[in-house]
Amino acid sequence: MSEVYATRRSVLRERCAAAGTAAVLVSRPANVRYLAGAAPRGAVLLLGGTGDTLVCAHPLEDRPADGRPDEALGIAVLPAPGGDTAVAAAGLAAGRGADSLAVEEHHLTVARHRALAGAAPALRLADVGGAVEQLRIVKDEEEISCLRIAAEIADQALGELLESILVGRTERHLALELERRLVDHGAEGPAFATSVATGPHSGRLGHRPTDRRVEEGDFLSVCLGAAYRGYRCEIGRTFVIGTSPADWQIELYDLVFAAQRAGREALTPGTGYRDVDRAARQVLDSAGYAAALPEATGHGVGLEIDEDPRLAPSAMGKLDACVPVTVEPGVHLPGRGGVRIDDTLVVRPEADGGPELLTITTKELLAL
Repeated sequence: MSEVYATRRSVLRERCAAAGTAAVLVSRPANVRYLAGAAPRGAVLLLGGTGDTLVCAHPLEDRPADGRPDEALGIAVLPAPGGDTAVAAAGLAAGRGADSLAVEEHHLTVARHRALAGAAPALRLADVGGAVEQLRIVKDEEEISCLRIAAEIADQALGELLESILVGRTERHLALELERRLVDHGAEGPAFATSVATGPHSGRLGHRPTDRRVEEGDFLSVCLGAAYRGYRCEIGRTFVIGTSPADWQIELYDLVFAAQRAGREALTPGTGYRDVDRAARQVLDSAGYAAALPEATGHGVGLEIDEDPRLAPSAMGKLDACVPVTVEPGVHLPGRGGVRIDDTLVVRPEADGGPELLTITTKELLAL
């Protein structure tokens, strides 16, 4: 893996050098981890000059083992206890003779940006923009393997929950149980705050679990994800509790399922981000649910649960192979509830079998 990280850093250095900046300061934690293999809390990564340096807020011997970079990564480590690691890195760049420094302005606060300028006034500060995020969009097979394992863990946790008695239990209790099961099966933790929504809450995007108890006849929507070696997946399913579903529940479920399938089938290299969104959205729009639709049908996943690309009506760009994304259309009807179906998939060409489905829990409308 050391060669993989070194190659990533080399690509970024070359791009910044072509733009006229001598050194690069990476401060966003997910980007630090992508380039260095680890991101101890508060650490920043300085690239360029006489070498690459991970500037840490604490000596690495004080950090847990999983917070240390691989000794073979070819990165110098500089502790900067008690100070701002970004300011220390800027001073280091100036001391190495750099005349310019590209920074992640979208991650730095105004105060921190001013502190950088004050600490190294001879440095010309430039914006690296989303260069690292763009590098992160296409995953290598090692990254996809981590996502695949994360998805397997999430599937296991959800499958076990479905085998338990649900009626009478609260949304909050079920969410906590799911997160415990994720850890029991080998996850570092949940990829994001687990959402369990019942009855009139079901189908609501980003619902925070409450003390509402599961009742007979409810729709139950669950959205969870596992983090494994830093990589995060997402799965969402909707079920009916304790009885045969009502006609309106079957109709709404079948409609959302058809929209989700249309979005999944559109995941081919070269397809526009907005076209994937359109494929799913028009199914629901044509049925009269335009006002109930979310802003986006899906998004990228990886070291963060919400990455580029964004599958939305105004999104620009086209899919590449080996890009993991979610497809998650849903409809929420105020006062009644609704349906969400969410999968994590990897874009693959048709010659390789088409999109690879990572989250495999059944999408049949089950009565639990």
